[in-house]
Amino acid sequence: MFCCFWKPVIMWLHILFYTILALLVLLIVVLPLGILFLKFYVNKKRKYYYLLNNTNTVAFFHPYCNAGGGGERVLWTAVLALLQKCPNYKIYIYTGDVDASPSEITKRAHQRFNICIPEHAITFIYLYRRKFVEASLYPYFTLLGQSIGSMILGFEALLSFQPDIFIDTMGYAFTYPLFSYIGGCKVACYIHYPTITKEMLTRVARRVITHNNSQRVANNPILTSFKLFYYKVFALLYSHVGKYSDIIMVNSSWTEEHIVQLWNCQLKTYKLYPPCDTEDLKKITHTKTDGPVKIISVAQFRPEKDHPLQLRAMYQLRQIISEELWDNLKLIFIGSTRNEQDETCVKDMQDLCKHLSLENNVEFKVNLPYDDMKKEFGEGLIGLHAMWNEHFGIGVVECMAAGLIMIAHKSGGPKMDIVIEEPETCRNGFLACDEVEYAQMIQLILHLSPETKARISRAAVSSVDRFSNEEFKNGFLTFTQPLFKVLKKSS
Repeated sequence: MFCCFWKPVIMWLHILFYTILALLVLLIVVLPLGILFLKFYVNKKRKYYYLLNNTNTVAFFHPYCNAGGGGERVLWTAVLALLQKCPNYKIYIYTGDVDASPSEITKRAHQRFNICIPEHAITFIYLYRRKFVEASLYPYFTLLGQSIGSMILGFEALLSFQPDIFIDTMGYAFTYPLFSYIGGCKVACYIHYPTITKEMLTRVARRVITHNNSQRVANNPILTSFKLFYYKVFALLYSHVGKYSDIIMVNSSWTEEHIVQLWNCQLKTYKLYPPCDTEDLKKITHTKTDGPVKIISVAQFRPEKDHPLQLRAMYQLRQIISEELWDNLKLIFIGSTRNEQDETCVKDMQDLCKHLSLENNVEFKVNLPYDDMKKEFGEGLIGLHAMWNEHFGIGVVECMAAGLIMIAHKSGGPKMDIVIEEPETCRNGFLACDEVEYAQMIQLILHLSPETKARISRAAVSSVDRFSNEEFKNGFLTFTQPLFKVLKKSS
């Protein structure tokens, strides 16, 4: 009976032992050999391409290149800079926009950003696994899920084409080890915002409810502790993969501060403000019309842009201004959508408008062409932007270049790099924190004298030259030049 009891136990222990042994062999022997083989295969393919074409290659990793946000302006301006400066290099773009042809993508870039890219000058590498980086696929552990998803997408990109220089313009840091170690590429990146920050950990620790910290987690101390642990582990992983980039470009003082803190790569980190078509926008003339006073908000329709805060500010404003003035006021939301999630965001905002009885004073203009956006700027008085810790704020710069009087969130890039409030004689805009402050600022601007409005508008326009397309192109070429020098030596 004793033997009958222990016999199955011993059998299961044997199974467990050999399972663990097999996993160890897989991790210690098979996985490293697989990585070495992949590294050999990828490098051989790249050398074969060079022998056939006798040209070096640069590939931009931008799965959403057909979206119409500030990140896409960075991509297309960088591509244009390389085309003008390095015509002998072949340029590729990894994109997940499989439903758009190359001509449709370049046409949209021209319509949205006034950037003309010759279709024949670039080659698109279509990626079919973009769904793995969609936030909607990961209701829980979103940061980790999207990061692992970006590695899957990165593998697809690397196996599809092996460039000499890999430039990530969306911030998918977990792809850098793939292209640096396995692909043998020189790696550069342009970081719009860090994937994780100390502020995110602080908000979770303080149990603050936000779009990425649900009420269920915030109200539960056990879930809060677990989420803090998860964030800290993720921050360590993020810190490690970031070091695989040879050149790191960041878009603002706020982003620079966080990336240097996380990645500890001060000597290869450079601040490069994103491009804005300031010269074209500065030509806009403001015409007085019989129509309403317009408040213009420019931002992609995403949860973190906090469009609801702007709607709540309008609701507050209605309580403190005259009915006559309210009836002559209109908030215009201008932004692009990338996917169904963004389209749902627009629908939610429209529903909130009705709930707050603002539908007669708010308009949504989705995926508006560049020329139509300029027309709206010409009819506007106030610019509005409400994202907390906005990494930079191209929409803020666009509004100011067009001469609008800007109200931005008192945090992140707008506070550190763009809006100047003191001294009063140098003021080029306003900063606010919540819906009450936003409403008060709008009320204040509406009652300013024409002379004061004109002075602030002029100050706004004159302050944006440092964010021009030319400044960005010059900086981009300067900071990435070491990568091209290395290629010339090895060619």
